[in-house]
Amino acid sequence: MPPSRETVGFVGLGNMGRPMAACLARAGFETIGYDANPRASAAFAAETGCPTAPTLAALAEAATLAVTMLPTGAIVRRVLLEEEQGALASGLGVGRSGGGLVVDMSSSEPVGTRALGEALAGRDIALVDAPVSGGVEKAADGTLAIMIGADDAAAAERAEPVLRAMGDRLFRAGPLGAGHAAKALNNYAAAAAFTAAAEALIVGEAFGLERETLLTIVNNSSGRSFNSEVPIRQEVLPRTFATGFKLGLMAKDVAIAADLAEAVGIDAPLSRDMKARWAAASAALGPDADFTRAVTIWEPA
Repeated sequence: MPPSRETVGFVGLGNMGRPMAACLARAGFETIGYDANPRASAAFAAETGCPTAPTLAALAEAATLAVTMLPTGAIVRRVLLEEEQGALASGLGVGRSGGGLVVDMSSSEPVGTRALGEALAGRDIALVDAPVSGGVEKAADGTLAIMIGADDAAAAERAEPVLRAMGDRLFRAGPLGAGHAAKALNNYAAAAAFTAAAEALIVGEAFGLERETLLTIVNNSSGRSFNSEVPIRQEVLPRTFATGFKLGLMAKDVAIAADLAEAVGIDAPLSRDMKARWAAASAALGPDADFTRAVTIWEPA
């Protein structure tokens, strides 16, 4: 049972955030939800019986720990430091031993995460980054993989019981921002593997190979990967395109990885190419399309 003194305010009750927050409630944490969309807040309350806060200021007053699950790092920063005159960051954990703690589980930019950590430290709030991998199904059953970055070991330890209610594989990636970096780099590697496998099928078909035959050869040879074995076989070949992971999110994570390479002075030309290709696919198909549908942009007309 989690310590009774910890009350979790969960900000962002979308497709991933709502089931993640529900896991916290089931684990026994006092959980208060918040979403800028009143319908999302109402759906969470109806599903879990948990209260929701009408404002960020009210959430800060009630919670000792805030979890953010939002579309971008820029939105996380705005919610914490700007909206309602920065009420969430100003009020979280005030008067409570240990101060406030923010756990950002969004797919945020690692460099921006470090800057946000500095800004929050001036308000006696610690920041831990803890992005996730696994999708909606694993969010619902609490089996996400979670990558943790923190400069403050005590803050990471304080966050861990909360994270264990949502994930069964926790990885201490390194200092603040390392979790976000690991998440983006993993998704970049996955996107590159998916692109390579898709291109192999397209080229092979143009030469006269049947896709099913070539994919069977790849999956029994050195070219196999998770992407060739699962999304390519299960979604691309039957043309279902229904993994549940949005194209816009993949494009965003690839861009974060490419921008990180530039920020640290590493020449990573493949990352630049992947950034451009996935951005183009997202622009053409819309960010809400399944990421596997990008294949339809790369196939010959």
